[in-house]
Amino acid sequence: MATNSPDLKVMDYSIWSILEAEAVSKLHQSIEALKKSLVKAWNAIPQDIIDKAVDDFPKRLKKCIEAGGGHFENK
Repeated sequence: MATNSPDLKVMDYSIWSILEAEAVSKLHQSIEALKKSLVKAWNAIPQDIIDKAVDDFPKRLKKCIEAGGGHFENK
């Protein structure tokens, strides 16, 4: 069974909030400027943050299974 749950998308629950704060929340003069800002923000994310997001993923899968595939809070 496939899911569209943002609870199971690494980008949506951890990395995206960093990109949003650093790049998307600011005004850009063009799509190209936004793209450059996103790439700059992505490159500035410390590897340990990315590693933690990946390492936490199995725990999120378990919580999703326990919730019967429905929404769950990751605390």
